[in-house]
Amino acid sequence: MSLKEQFGKDVLLTGWGHSRFGKLTDETLESLIVQVANEAISNARIEPGQIDEIYLGQFNSGMMPLAFPSSLALQVSDQLANVPATRVENACASGSAAFQQGTKSLLAGTAKTVLVIGAEKMTHASADVVGAGLLGADYDMAGKPSTTGFTGLFADVAKHYEKRYGDGSGKVSDILGTIAAKNHRNGVDNPYAQLRKDLGEAFCRTVSDKNPMVADPLRRTDCSPVSDGAAAVVLSTSPNAATAPVRLSGFGQANDFFPAERRDPTAFNATRASWQRALEMAGVGLEDLDFAELHDCFTIAELIMYEAMGLTEPGQGARAVQEGWVFRDGKLPINVSGGLKAKGHPVGATGVSQHVIAAMQLTGTAGAMQLTNPRCAAVQNMGGVGIANYVSILEAV
Repeated sequence: MSLKEQFGKDVLLTGWGHSRFGKLTDETLESLIVQVANEAISNARIEPGQIDEIYLGQFNSGMMPLAFPSSLALQVSDQLANVPATRVENACASGSAAFQQGTKSLLAGTAKTVLVIGAEKMTHASADVVGAGLLGADYDMAGKPSTTGFTGLFADVAKHYEKRYGDGSGKVSDILGTIAAKNHRNGVDNPYAQLRKDLGEAFCRTVSDKNPMVADPLRRTDCSPVSDGAAAVVLSTSPNAATAPVRLSGFGQANDFFPAERRDPTAFNATRASWQRALEMAGVGLEDLDFAELHDCFTIAELIMYEAMGLTEPGQGARAVQEGWVFRDGKLPINVSGGLKAKGHPVGATGVSQHVIAAMQLTGTAGAMQLTNPRCAAVQNMGGVGIANYVSILEAV
């Protein structure tokens, strides 16, 4: 049963906009929001006055002083005066949280057209401020000093994974290097990406002056960068005759327990639940997907995602890499955009960006990133270490 069959109405992505990701010193949070909102509205071929509601995904967590940005999108046009606008926050999944809130407004019938924006400014802040802000998404480390920040948390995940499934040969570290190289290679073709350089497997697998160990066993190339950027999408219950929409056919959300002691660090059980819910609502299986955009904040996260989504059995995620399944020409290309690893990770923008990139692929407008005639895709966005999890299934119309 699809979303439309379950709720009796369509949720369509009818327009989108995307900024470049990176260190955008000449941009403000406001200018990024206005840029992508304008692009999305124009791409949907509607007037600003047709927007019934706005949702803005932003994490912030003290990384910038302005903590009340929900009305910044109104700067797009005077026609948006008095339109309801709400900031949505769920750590690094804030963008997808905003997307699902917009979806639920459409399904509830309180809106017919919703503008969803994800945005973040991070690079202006010091490493200490960014690190402390991101650690606010961890139950055990929030407010505590740390030299490795969130990298240290995912390094612990990698150590647990190696202990449970590795053979002591360093092969897991090599697989992580291959994942990093894959995503850097893909990022070359993404004009929005922060890191557009094919670094090669040898570089990504090796600790060096240019690729130092950040938190053993994670090297710099295993970590997504600190980024600025924004993305936006227009959601509607009816298509615009002038545009080619994309259909949301299913979605899922699941949250895990916050304290680390209550979670299996290598299982990402709530991630698995969010996948099951989205696929069930859409009435599809993994074999029906043509590609997926996954939350690879660190390479170990992408490896475990292969297992949480059901692509492989637990502990066998390396197969998906070794047998080429997740490469651009494989049976399920993963992160053709470069993922968070190469595209960048302005945390509040990431989930919306993933939906925009997927919509571009499904409408044949992805440029150099374009796959051959994809019809069905998945987007997976995560906050914290497997805590807040969102999955969307999108289909070409």
